[in-house]
Amino acid sequence: MKFSFVTLFPDLIKGYFSESILKRAIEDEKIAIDFYNPRDFTTDKHNRVDAPMIGGGAGMLMTPQPLMDTLRKVRETSPEAHVVFVSPVAKPFTQNDARRLAKKSHVVLVSGRYEGIDERVIEAQADELFSIGDFILTGGELASMVVCDAISRNVEGVLGNIDSLSIESFEESLLEAPSFTKPKNYENNEVVSEFLKGNHSKITDLKRGLALCKTKYFRPDLYKKGITHEK
Repeated sequence: MKFSFVTLFPDLIKGYFSESILKRAIEDEKIAIDFYNPRDFTTDKHNRVDAPMIGGGAGMLMTPQPLMDTLRKVRETSPEAHVVFVSPVAKPFTQNDARRLAKKSHVVLVSGRYEGIDERVIEAQADELFSIGDFILTGGELASMVVCDAISRNVEGVLGNIDSLSIESFEESLLEAPSFTKPKNYENNEVVSEFLKGNHSKITDLKRGLALCKTKYFRPDLYKKGITHEK
């Protein structure tokens, strides 16, 4: 699977793929990444990619021409490209989206800067638009990496143990149950005794109950979905 990042600052992203699981995924050719910088496509004689907002407002906005020409080039070279813009003004990105997009052959992630992107580019080029939360970042690169990471780990072969995906948070609309490791007693705080007895059926039931408790406390909206799912 291929990811293309459209960004004014590719070096902010490159380092993330130089370590750990995603580095191995690239080396094993499970995923591939490349970069497109809109500044390379600008026709402005001063190499600018931003301008003041029409109608007033603080800050600058990414202008249409560099981004439009960048994305036209991407689509020209890769007709199967699925273009995703990240923005706080969008639907929330979820685990279901990550699983679905992991089946695409080429996902393009567009990172905004300044006060955002001229809306005409989004209307013309976006296949999907996602937000990673109700907060504002200085740029879209972090959000693009979050989306890429979540999608990548759902690509077949990226994780060493595919079973890891089946027990994670948001499967069956629940947060993941608490987990423990050795030692069984740390600073007078012991692991739940049932986890130590080897009865996998009871452990599964216990984890289900703990997952429900955690979900009810932290995410009551998901808890209601989980109860409905059980019925």
